[in-house]
Amino acid sequence: MNFQQAVQTCFRKYVDFSGRASRPEYWWFVLAYVIAAVVAGFIHEALYYLVVLAFLLPMLAAGARRLHDVGKTAWLLLVGLIPIIGGLVLLYFTVQPSQTVANSYGPPPQAPAAV
Repeated sequence: MNFQQAVQTCFRKYVDFSGRASRPEYWWFVLAYVIAAVVAGFIHEALYYLVVLAFLLPMLAAGARRLHDVGKTAWLLLVGLIPIIGGLVLLYFTVQPSQTVANSYGPPPQAPAAV
């Protein structure tokens, strides 16, 4: 999955908290968010808040699907509310390799067909 496919997929599934998201899908989307937020922050503070708001639900949904991909419940996103430690725990979970077999959240994500 490339950058463009990941961003399109995450915005298309912006309120889909079920299923699984591969590691590249999640991390390309995080990169898109960071780039958009930094650029918007340099332009204007109001634009920065608009970008953060626009990415909020898609980012939560992608995080939930990424946790599902490693066999964890999406409720673990709440661990991120714990200062410092919570973010490190979530980072650890999201960098784990995908489970190669179907789990209780569905089959492994399929690579999109080449265009």
